[in-house]
Amino acid sequence: MIKNARRRLWRSTLHRISRVSPVTAAQILYFRKTGKYLNVRKPRDFNEKLQWLKIYWHDPLITLCADKYEMHQYVIRQGCGNALNTLLSVYHSPEEIDWDELPERFALKCTHGCGYNIVTRNKHELDPEVVKRKLSKWMGEKFGKGNLEPHYDKITPRIILERYIENRAGLLPMDYKIYCFNGVAKLVEVCSERERELKLDFFDLAWNRLAISFETLQRESPPERPACFDEMVAYAEKLAQPFPFVRVDFYDNDGVPILGELTFTPGSSMSTCYSEYGLRYLGDLLTLPEAPFDRQTPSTSPPGMHTIHRT
Repeated sequence: MIKNARRRLWRSTLHRISRVSPVTAAQILYFRKTGKYLNVRKPRDFNEKLQWLKIYWHDPLITLCADKYEMHQYVIRQGCGNALNTLLSVYHSPEEIDWDELPERFALKCTHGCGYNIVTRNKHELDPEVVKRKLSKWMGEKFGKGNLEPHYDKITPRIILERYIENRAGLLPMDYKIYCFNGVAKLVEVCSERERELKLDFFDLAWNRLAISFETLQRESPPERPACFDEMVAYAEKLAQPFPFVRVDFYDNDGVPILGELTFTPGSSMSTCYSEYGLRYLGDLLTLPEAPFDRQTPSTSPPGMHTIHRT
């Protein structure tokens, strides 16, 4: 209880600071998470540039696309509907869920944050009341408040029910996260061995390995290029067009790409999985917008309308 009270006090204090000075709040949190000073005036590496975007680039389209439910309309509008997982139902509260009507295997996800997922191969192994209490707790949280990701807190909290994804071996499929800079896919992060110890490997589009993550996070034997990789890249670039940066996440379901989500602030823009070389490498790929930007309605304008060659 004391730990939770301290967490709430910290988040509340940080939120109040952010309302007065988003830059100061970001610098405090950034130092606490990474041990580094955040240079917002002249951002250089990847985390710093993402922090700049988080503070100064306010397009409601980011909120729409970060919303795991509303994202569907954008994906379909961009001609990528075939990449969506099957959406079985949507709920506004856990009380609306009829446990008996749920399929044997499913994924329940809250739409307004990250990590709010309940994925099971056998619902009979779960306690329905425990699941609903967990969902209720998540639905009442402001996910963006803790890590200063305000786009999440503009999302209407919902719960979606999706089809369970597994490969022919009965395992969770590998996760491919395509990094798109100013509308162009540049590299992919491969997440594997989730059942044991998560591994993160980076490759350019020609599948040359990149030293973006720390060596301890990489697999000894690099994962192979998936057969549907070109299809993933094509989808990613269609979806990435309006944004200075977005990471488009896919699963490889036995050769069929399935879109997971669109991520604008990986690691809350404070990720510690990147090596120093990786932070510089990724930062050099991102050209920041010309100036702060605040749009009131969602836009699908190409990013070139708002950018200059800035490093």
